[in-house]
Formats: sequence, C-alpha cells, structure tokens
Amino acid sequence: MTARRPTTDPFRYDGYRIDRRAGRLECHYSVGPRRFTERFTLGPAGDWGSPAVEAAAGLLFVLAGVSYYKTAAPPRVDLGDLALTDEERGQLTTYLVEGLGEFAHRNRLDLSGLEVTGPRRGVRRPAGFEPSGDRPLVPFGGGIDSVVTAETVRRHHPGASLFVVSPPGDRFEAIERPAVASGLPVVRAERQIDPQLLRSEELGFLNGHVPVTAIVSGVAVLAAALGRHGVVVMSNERSASAATLLDGGRSVNHQWSKGAVFEAGLRRAVASAIGPGLEYFSLLRPYSELWVAQRFADLGRYLPVFRSCNRAFTQDPARRLDHWCGRCDKCCFIDLVLAPFVAAERLRQVFDGREPLDDPTLADRFRSLLDVGGEAKPFECVGDADECRAALALARQRPDRRGNRLLDQLAAEVGGTSEVDAGALLRPAGAHWIPDRYAPEDQLV
Repeated sequence: MTARRPTTDPFRYDGYRIDRRAGRLECHYSVGPRRFTERFTLGPAGDWGSPAVEAAAGLLFVLAGVSYYKTAAPPRVDLGDLALTDEERGQLTTYLVEGLGEFAHRNRLDLSGLEVTGPRRGVRRPAGFEPSGDRPLVPFGGGIDSVVTAETVRRHHPGASLFVVSPPGDRFEAIERPAVASGLPVVRAERQIDPQLLRSEELGFLNGHVPVTAIVSGVAVLAAALGRHGVVVMSNERSASAATLLDGGRSVNHQWSKGAVFEAGLRRAVASAIGPGLEYFSLLRPYSELWVAQRFADLGRYLPVFRSCNRAFTQDPARRLDHWCGRCDKCCFIDLVLAPFVAAERLRQVFDGREPLDDPTLADRFRSLLDVGGEAKPFECVGDADECRAALALARQRPDRRGNRLLDQLAAEVGGTSEVDAGALLRPAGAHWIPDRYAPEDQLV
C-alpha cells in the first residue's frame, strides 16, 4: 500500500543568492505556499564573484533541495528558472529517488515516477578553475574513515586541510577533538536549515533520512572553489555501495550518497560545471571497513579522542552525549570492526567501560550486523555482513578475547568465516577514481 502525500503541489527550486559581504549562500525552495530557506556561511574570504564559485553554488543549491522536497515528496519537481541539461535532469531524478530510498521505504512511498519540469539547456560550458598550490580539502567527521583519509593524504600533501560543517554557533565535540589531534588546519562552514524542518510533525511534513553526505559534498566543493583548493578527498569505502535491503526487488541503501554511483555522478557534475581543475573522489573507495579499521588502529593518538556514537551528533546540544553510549548500532559496529586490531583492554577504555562486546544483551544488534537470526541490517553507516563476519572471526583469534561469551555465541550462530575471506577484505578491490598521486603506498593494484 502506498501512503498519501501531504500535497500534490510541485516542489519548486525558487533560486539562490550569494551574499558576498557575509560570505553566505542562501537557497530558496517552496512547496505550494510553503517557503523554505537554507543558508550556508563560509565567510567573506575568497573570491565569491568568480565563475567557479558561482557554478559550485548552483550545484549546492540543487543538492540541498532534497531536505525540502521530502517534506511532501510530490510527484513533480519544478526547476523554476534553473536550466539543466538532459543529463543533469537525469542526475537530479536519480539523486532524489535513490538518495531518498530509505525515506520512501519507511513512508511507504513510490518515487519512481518523479517528473522534473523546467527550462532545458544545451551543453554546459565549464566555468574554469585554477587551484592554488597542492592544498587538498578533506571533509572530516571525526570517525575512523575520515581519520585514515586525513592521515594518508597528509603524508605526501602537507598543504592538506580538514573541512568541517557545523550548525550555526555550535560544534560537535566528537569532530573537534580528533580534528585537534590531527594538528591540521580546519576550513569551516555553517549550515543553517530552515527552522520549519524542526517542526515536521506539527506542520504535517513527511520525515525521514536524507542523503546528508551529498549535501556535505556540495558544501565542500563550494569551499574548495572559494579557497582555490584543487581537490576534495572523501572517505567513503566500498561497502557503502551495498544495499541495506531489497524492497520489492528495489535496492534501498542508507548510505547511497556515500556509494560509487553518487560519487561518479557528482564527479561528472563538477567536471561539467567547474572543469577539470577541481577534483572530487573518495580515497577509500576500493577498501573495506576492515582495511580502514586496521589502519586506524595504528593511529594511537586518536583512540582516546574519537567518538562515532550516534548520540554524539544529536542536533539538540542538551541531548547530546559526551561519551560513547555503548548500545547503539554504530557503537556495536565500531567495537566489532576494531576488535581484531586493538587490545581488548584498550577498547574497554575507549568505551569508558561500556564496551558493547562485553554486554550479552546486545546480541540482537550484533546479529543484525552479521546477518544472522533474521535480524535486518540497521539503517546506519555500518559495514556489510561479510566485513562484520570477518571481524568476528579475527577478533576471536586474539588471546585477549578468549572466553568472550558474546563473541563465542555469535560465532556459533554464524558458523565461522574463513581466513581467506578476511584476507581478501584487507586488499583493495573494485573500481575507483583515485589519482596516482593520492594512492596509499603499495595498496592500489
């Protein structure tokens, strides 16, 4: 059964405005009489009037609209005065339908017939862009993926900077502490969503997950154009492309905007709008979460300061935890994937005595990660079942994990994972777009 949408009025891209004095991009959208504004503030430094910045602003305007489209998810999108090529219209349709796959699944909506209307344009002429020096920009969320990327990039690119997006007047400690530990400079942006989104239930909006990584990518591309950074280096690994579940034969992926299809699409959009002078790619695309965890474990100074717990990123600061909760899906996954490579006592310290693997009541959460017992994979940014099963097998081989009741129970239910499988997950595989000058040493084949 398909749910009824709140309105059949089209979603409209009403336009955007650059405020050079404030260093801000304002994006305007509407659904019927309801108006929305989202603001991105990067500061007045840089050439806000350059064609590359204008082109990057247009890309971000398109990407950020997803948060407002989903308030009603109408069957038609009106581009307003925004002229797109046929390819760009197709990319936008794919972005909204696939990027909102989880949202549609949870709300029992079928977005497959989405229609995009508005002015068409012919071949786009790139704005042109000339970077200033070797200064890659690394979007940074404080988790093991972005830490490994930052440390890998800095070895041969000392001009690297981290890039962080925060709400206005607020910062997430779980990002700030590992950023400080890195010692790298930080380029910042503030994202202010329309306050109406925080009143979704009251205002009758549809609610659900949006592809946030896509929006962060768009802000990073704008920051790169503004600061003349020639490269945006993401931290999305290969299992991010795997479906969370199949819904009537259709793939639904919580991490779609971290996957290879989105990366390829945004690369084409950046090349078309800005030109080859600005590159966008994920350094971790050919690698597994197991590979990432192995390398993160060697970066000891981050162990006391990183925190990937979901509750560390709650929008309301009053509800935000300053420690690992030790119970959410993300806590369980991070514990499991690091367990083969970090001493058991050290991981207990990381979790402040709340290590998930020491808590048998969390068995069902681990079962969902391992794909056993009929538990569905969680809608979270976690690795796939093969990665989790390999981590389980490797963790049980550690002398300091012998006798762990939960590990032994789960291993019996899984039935074992071969060392060959684990070895394959520690090697690169699959397509990627990593330039040779950024490839991790002796890893790419």
